[in-house]
Amino acid sequence: MRAEIDLKSMKLDILAFGVHPDDVELSCAGALLVEQRNRKKTGIIDLTLGELGTRGTAETRKTEAADAAKILGVDIRENLEMADGFLQNDEAHQRMIIKSIRQYQPEIILCNAPEDRHPDHGKSSKLVADASFLSGLMKIQTELNGSLQQAWRPKYVFRYIQDRFLQPDFVLDITDVFEQKIEAIKAYKTQFYAQHPADNNDLDEPQTYISTPDFLDSVVYRHKWFGKMIGVKYAEGFISEKMIGLKNFDAIIKENT
Repeated sequence: MRAEIDLKSMKLDILAFGVHPDDVELSCAGALLVEQRNRKKTGIIDLTLGELGTRGTAETRKTEAADAAKILGVDIRENLEMADGFLQNDEAHQRMIIKSIRQYQPEIILCNAPEDRHPDHGKSSKLVADASFLSGLMKIQTELNGSLQQAWRPKYVFRYIQDRFLQPDFVLDITDVFEQKIEAIKAYKTQFYAQHPADNNDLDEPQTYISTPDFLDSVVYRHKWFGKMIGVKYAEGFISEKMIGLKNFDAIIKENT
């Protein structure tokens, strides 16, 4: 059964996919928060429960994802419960994502980095991008609640940047929402460092690459680096295979202070 905070079928402006719960929080939650301030509808779909993670369990990850979703204020969050570590870019997995895209009809999709330290990230990136294209083909039929779904293809698929540094095609200023993003990351108490061991069961859990205080520091530094690129305090970076067009130069002009 899907883990979700809302089963309503609604049209979203932006839908973020993450192969593991916390991928979105670490990499593109700021973009969701920024667009929510612009009255856009946003959602998150996690592909797996992250059940192979060293720390925590599928159940704790599910609870933490729900807590993070409340902090972020997204309109929907679901989990497709694919097998962590074993997802494939095949028809069965593509159809699951196609159904979600057609259900929520997002204008923009955000998904995992095209390559990264964790092999699932790159696999998920290709899987979601391929499904996004296939979702627009009307001869591929899918059903939701017994009814045929309409074909739908998002206007853009943007890959967010994760652990490995990749050169972004553009960066988005998230300075005003950065603290809220960090709060959402810290909702994953089993995964990341907490100042007080009782907050994240450190007495019972082994230390991992992402559970050290240095890891969270690196997240902050990455966003500062992206922010420096455009003269702001914090930013998130994205990669686009599709050329991005502008209606006028005012969209990119920013006064330096």
